[in-house]
Amino acid sequence: MDTSNSINFFYIIMGVAGGLAIFLFGMDLMTSALKKVASGRLKTLLTKLTTNRFKAAFAGTFVTAIIQSSSVTTVLVVGFITAGLISMSQSIGIIMGANIGTTITAQIIAFKVTKYALLLVAVGFCMNFISKRDKIRKYGLMIMGLGLIFVGMGIMSDSTSPLRTYQPFIDMIQNAQNPFFGILISAVFTGIVQSSSATTGIVIMLASQGFITLEMGIALIFGANIGTCVTAMLSGIGKSREAVQAAAIHVMFNVAGVVLWFGFIDHLAAFARWFSPVSEGLEGIAKLGAETPRQIANAHTLFNMSNTLIFIWFTTPFANLVQRIIPERKGAEHEQIIPKYIDDNLLETPDLALDRVKMETVRLGQLSHQLVQSVPDVIFKGSERDLEKLPKMENDINTLHGYIVKYIGKLTRTYLLKKQSEQLRCYLEITNTIESIGQIVESELTKIAMARLESGIHISDETLEIFNKFHEKISWTLQRALQSIADNDKSSAKKVIGAKEEINKLVDDLNIHLLQRLSSDDPNRRATYRLETDVVEYLKRVYYFAKQIAKNQREIMQLEKKSEKESEKIAA
Repeated sequence: MDTSNSINFFYIIMGVAGGLAIFLFGMDLMTSALKKVASGRLKTLLTKLTTNRFKAAFAGTFVTAIIQSSSVTTVLVVGFITAGLISMSQSIGIIMGANIGTTITAQIIAFKVTKYALLLVAVGFCMNFISKRDKIRKYGLMIMGLGLIFVGMGIMSDSTSPLRTYQPFIDMIQNAQNPFFGILISAVFTGIVQSSSATTGIVIMLASQGFITLEMGIALIFGANIGTCVTAMLSGIGKSREAVQAAAIHVMFNVAGVVLWFGFIDHLAAFARWFSPVSEGLEGIAKLGAETPRQIANAHTLFNMSNTLIFIWFTTPFANLVQRIIPERKGAEHEQIIPKYIDDNLLETPDLALDRVKMETVRLGQLSHQLVQSVPDVIFKGSERDLEKLPKMENDINTLHGYIVKYIGKLTRTYLLKKQSEQLRCYLEITNTIESIGQIVESELTKIAMARLESGIHISDETLEIFNKFHEKISWTLQRALQSIADNDKSSAKKVIGAKEEINKLVDDLNIHLLQRLSSDDPNRRATYRLETDVVEYLKRVYYFAKQIAKNQREIMQLEKKSEKESEKIAA
């Protein structure tokens, strides 16, 4: 019988495309909700569990299993390396563990709960629609996303079921059992869609229909492991050296694992069959469709776990090799400043994104602090060449400030809790304040320095000594304000705000001294007095900016404390 007449390829393609779209939408919904629910304490977990390579691998596995995104885990790792919280060797353990965490997707999909998919969608929708509590609504979205994953799987399975009896398709599948061909096709597809989860879903769907053998499924999973490296490579473009190195580690580890196991696909398949459940009483395609999905999921987990156990002993050589291949570019920081911490991959995890905004803001503040520290030497004693350095430093501040503001703008367009929105507003005010400090030094104080050079004004040593004391206190308040942000240090913020009286006394002492100097016989005395009092006024404004930063940080800490109390009430 010619079955070709009973096959409607348009409906098959439409069903696969629509099912895949629903599957990917469900996956995105579930992982986005998971990220929002679980992201708050992941940073602490990662930094605490990296004291050795095995703990690092466990941390990478656990975090990736929760947020279902190895790319987010890699971004976190890059930030920790840049901040000096972990070493490159420790980061490799986390990246290896992240590969194990991603196998949870295959394990979830391999469960045959398609008939309960609509119940999950209904329950999740009700939780999200009826509840007024943000946390319950997020859990609802997570459950609804999980249900949509299985709905999409069911649609794809139903759409392709006619192909079970279509001989040309069966012949094509049987002739395409070359593992190299399978790896290549899967790698290209995964690279295009930039989702190994999509590839995994299709592979398990094909297996559930009995279209592919376990060996072919393993080859396709291998290809997905290589194809997902495209995402890692793309995430490193235009980023810091640490980001590029982390992406390179990801690529090297995944490719090396596939190369290592390529000749042992049959052995891996035999082992997966041995410890996977068996469906009694089934034969042929029915048996293949019942057993192979779980076998593929188990082989996927075994493959990544084995690679981690093998390569984890070589984290230091891995780190040394990557640092040789991708060395630090000399002078790169002076050519064009780029963000070290903020990353678009974290936008769906607001708590983590906010933490990165904080880290980048502290870095911006450090640049501004360097500019403030240069004031006495450059403004009072510097040459024209020294003054030329200030616009370059201020330009770095403007550039980084632009990156942060743009990132904050992107973050405001995501789903944020009220507390997160308020924190974001405070960080925006802090970054604008820091940028204003840079403008004062580069714009106003540079004009004063140029006037000194043009008029041949000389500042006495006695005046410089008093100015230095005043400047040191101003510089100290800015440093303390930045420390309060970096360490969530309430006492530092309080000291900056409480320094007002001491600052005012120093200003009064300095003004009295300058007034006394006004009666000297120096022909440029009046011009010198005007210059000196202008510097006092601008440095005083720097303190007010530092105080504003401390107040904003104090507000952020109050919001966090209030949120912790509300969480304790909910838990109780």
